[in-house]
Parts: sequence; C-alpha cells; structure tokens
Amino acid sequence: MNKSELVAAVAQSAGISQAKAAQALSAMTDQITNAMARGESVSLIGFGTFSPRERAARMGKNPQTGASIQIAASKSVGFKPGKGLKDAVN
Repeated sequence: MNKSELVAAVAQSAGISQAKAAQALSAMTDQITNAMARGESVSLIGFGTFSPRERAARMGKNPQTGASIQIAASKSVGFKPGKGLKDAVN
C-alpha cells in the first residue's frame, strides 16, 4: 500500500473526503517527524513506538579495495511494533 492508497482507504473508512484524509495523514507524519527531530519518542498505543536511535562511529571496509575506513556516528529511527499490530500480523 502506498500513500495515495492509504489516503483513499482512510477517507473511505472515516467517511471524509480524500483531501481531508490527505491533510490528516500529512499532519500526522509531520508531527512524528518533528518529535523525532527533537529526540522524542512517539508512542501510538496498540500500533507501536517510533524512537530515535544513535549509531556509534565504527570501522568498516571498502568492499572494492579492502581498505579500512572510519564510518561516522549517525542517528536513525527505530520502530517497535505494539501488541495490537503484532497480533494482527500473526
């Protein structure tokens, strides 16, 4: 399912226009993005938790030359599914 299919499904399920569903979905993703950028976790009970994760700097190898390279520290996003989502998938 892509974004436009999700918007259509939300619009149908909620009985609202696709424009309103698109606005709501966009607002939700914007707020999750803003919270993650501030280093905050976002928990949606029954669905899951988005949380910022930090990766430490480490040594790696260039696959073409085999030379060792330093990989810089970075930030990433983690997602831990909630019980409701796990149960629905299983």
